[in-house]
Amino acid sequence: MPEDICNATITQIDPVNDYLVVFHVAPDSGRVPDFEPGQFTTLGLPREEEEPGGARVGKDGKRRIRMIKRAYSIASSSDVKDHMEFCIILVEDGQLTPRMWKLDVGRRVWMSDKISGEFTLDPVPPGKDLVLVSTGTGIAPYISMYRRYRHANRWRRAVIINGVRHARDLAYREELETYAREDPNFTYIPVVSRDDDWPGVRGRVPATLEAETYLKLVGAPLDPGQCHVYLCGNPQMIDDVEAMLLKRGFKTHKKREPGNIHLERYW
Repeated sequence: MPEDICNATITQIDPVNDYLVVFHVAPDSGRVPDFEPGQFTTLGLPREEEEPGGARVGKDGKRRIRMIKRAYSIASSSDVKDHMEFCIILVEDGQLTPRMWKLDVGRRVWMSDKISGEFTLDPVPPGKDLVLVSTGTGIAPYISMYRRYRHANRWRRAVIINGVRHARDLAYREELETYAREDPNFTYIPVVSRDDDWPGVRGRVPATLEAETYLKLVGAPLDPGQCHVYLCGNPQMIDDVEAMLLKRGFKTHKKREPGNIHLERYW
């Protein structure tokens, strides 16, 4: 692999299962760009030269290596300055992740220094209830948010809901269970849809936000006057939950029309 155009190194690899991995990536500069929890950046690898379109010759006659790039939400806290953390799922027929799965600690990758995204806590006044709803790797921005602000009195109550098919797909489960034991103002609700022996909440994510169910799980109402709901992951889940909440007095947030439903679709 032509690594001369890479600018970062994989420093740690934490497998969740065979197809879900947390990568830690450190830039050559020694310091990551400033960002707000909820934002994303881009990872990439150079195309192999033998691939179609893997290399081209520029107008100056020099060979150019083309990149395969994908955007990923940042899971690390914004006060961690020496690396970034990414929760990535294997796309078996994809161009980038099958190659990343072959990399070991110490291997080189490309990481953009451009930070993007508006899926942050900026629109939420302090003292509100945060309801952070996700499917799969959509939990990543919430990990960043909670790690960064859990000691900052940023909210009255924080709830993280993460829906997956199987319990083995619950990234950050042990960490979040620890937070839930230690922090009386934090609730972690993992939702599993396909494991018959799962002892916790089973089914689809929207069901956890039904008024009576939410009150039972959290011990507080899902009140549009107090709660801001963030939705990240599967677009169908987002559409279903948004429609449910709009009927209950919530409003989708827009730049010129502030609301209390905040959206981030992953595809």
